[in-house]
Amino acid sequence: MPTIPPHSAAAVRASPAASSTDMATLALKIPPPIIALACATGMYFLAENTLHYGLGPLWALPTAITLAIIGIGFALVGVLSFRRHRTTINPLHPEKTSRLVTGGVYRISRNPMYVGMALLLLAWAVYLESPAALLGPIAFIAYITRFQIIPEEILLAQHFAEEFSAYRQRVRRWL
Repeated sequence: MPTIPPHSAAAVRASPAASSTDMATLALKIPPPIIALACATGMYFLAENTLHYGLGPLWALPTAITLAIIGIGFALVGVLSFRRHRTTINPLHPEKTSRLVTGGVYRISRNPMYVGMALLLLAWAVYLESPAALLGPIAFIAYITRFQIIPEEILLAQHFAEEFSAYRQRVRRWL
């Protein structure tokens, strides 16, 4: 039987923290932008088949645009910080992380790229003017936390030990 490197995504899937079948099979498997796209698609179908709150484009469009700009900014600054520190942005292989990025936007959130995606989904929900569409960002946050962030944090804790522990004490997971 082959050995699993201790700092690999496979090790996270096999770890006691990932012992439930759903965690082991879904952890670090689906790229977060695909999850966001699936949520956005579901939001559209929910909005088309449920009541709208009807506040109109005078309120919804500027709010949606503002949220989208903030979301894109958060995500882009997060990606650029990773690039500047020459570490991986590949969410399926966090074990390839070479440095723990804690400055800039990472002083506000441990996951600004995911915050950005969640804000884009919130912008989409506002634009759709459907309370049911708000289930999309909620589903995204729940899924990403369980199947992406927690496994990533297990690997970061193994790889960066006390440095990550101190960072986790200082900075919230989302906002």
